[in-house]
Amino acid sequence: MAVMPMFPLGMVLLPGGILPLHVFEPRYRQMIIDCLQVDGHPEFGQALITHGAEAGGGDERAMAGTVAQMIQVEALDEERYALVTVGTRRIRVNAWLPDDPYPMADVDDWPDEEPDPDGLEIAVAAAHERVQAALAMAVELGDVPAEIVDSEVSTDPLAATYHLASLAPIGPADRYRLLTASGPAERLAVLDDVHDDVEAMLKFRLT
Repeated sequence: MAVMPMFPLGMVLLPGGILPLHVFEPRYRQMIIDCLQVDGHPEFGQALITHGAEAGGGDERAMAGTVAQMIQVEALDEERYALVTVGTRRIRVNAWLPDDPYPMADVDDWPDEEPDPDGLEIAVAAAHERVQAALAMAVELGDVPAEIVDSEVSTDPLAATYHLASLAPIGPADRYRLLTASGPAERLAVLDDVHDDVEAMLKFRLT
């Protein structure tokens, strides 16, 4: 178990995903300063806000999240930071601690179960085709930029399940279901289930 600074947001970062942030709240500015003073790669946890607003506190937060490693930090002025972070691994939240001065949680790393099941590469390839098809429709509707269709997906099948979950044109609740799947096989099964509704909606909007 470890105590980790946390950044709750109304979205879900997945391992391998990129998260740019514009930090302006005083508590999160202090969090960035504190993270940068720790030895090693500066990082914090990111978790979904399940109810409430991102700014000001008083929100309800999910019990799973992802470690966000800071790969670029720029002080825009004395009151703002621009960050680029990458999701490195998922975590399970054992308990949310008092915000003092920023959100903190007692967390454990949460590795995938059965990270290399039989047939994973074939299942990833099929999921990739389906995600690309959905993205193509989303591009046609103007929901996402065209270049996202050609986004690279890891050659490692386990990492690819997270990359596909990040690319899929879905909402935070469905992305959270993908984050909390027990392992890559279940993640792909959830993604397949989610895509049934997503494709139906996109096709309806295109008619």
